Amino acid sequence: MKKIPLEILGLSSSQSQSGSFALILGEKTGNRRLPIIIGMFEAQSIAIQIEKISPNRPLTHDLFKSFAEQVHVAVLEVLISDLKEGVFYSKIVCSDGATTFELDSRPSDAIAIGLRFGVPIFTVESVLSEAGIILSDLDENADEDEDDTDDEDEDDDSGRPAPAPAEPREPSGQVSLDELTKMLAQALEREDYEKAAKIRDELNKRNG
Repeated sequence: MKKIPLEILGLSSSQSQSGSFALILGEKTGNRRLPIIIGMFEAQSIAIQIEKISPNRPLTHDLFKSFAEQVHVAVLEVLISDLKEGVFYSKIVCSDGATTFELDSRPSDAIAIGLRFGVPIFTVESVLSEAGIILSDLDENADEDEDDTDDEDEDDDSGRPAPAPAEPREPSGQVSLDELTKMLAQALEREDYEKAAKIRDELNKRNG
């Protein structure tokens, strides 16, 4: 069985399922993309690991890592192994130093754990062939969306330009470093990791 290496390309709110997120994986050696719909908790767990944010309390995937380290089990890789009736299946490949074994898992949990161990993510050709999206298809869809947007602008008979999308609010440059540090602590306490990431980025800019 040939394994195909993947990388995480993005994580965004799902437009098709409210409260869910789309995790986009990309083929490292090709131009196919593999979108997987995951839950909010798993998306948050993946996001804070990508952003290198340490939560005040360990999440379930952090607990798994701590437990595995205590019993001297290492995670070697994550494999998205199958797709049945629209449901993805995956395995976490582990080793205790003497034997290698696999744990069945949802892809979202497997990837969240794999990120914490810094291991590669793989899939197989059958999964990519069935669920993969070729990059050129995405480009064509993007071009069509742009054309639709242009048409909508032309149809607007108000004579006013379309409003620009609102920019996400960033921590104000007028806020002191002490206040930013307090805001970061408060965001972590509330487990608002998205805001915590923005504040952390602002702190890094000023300290840099």
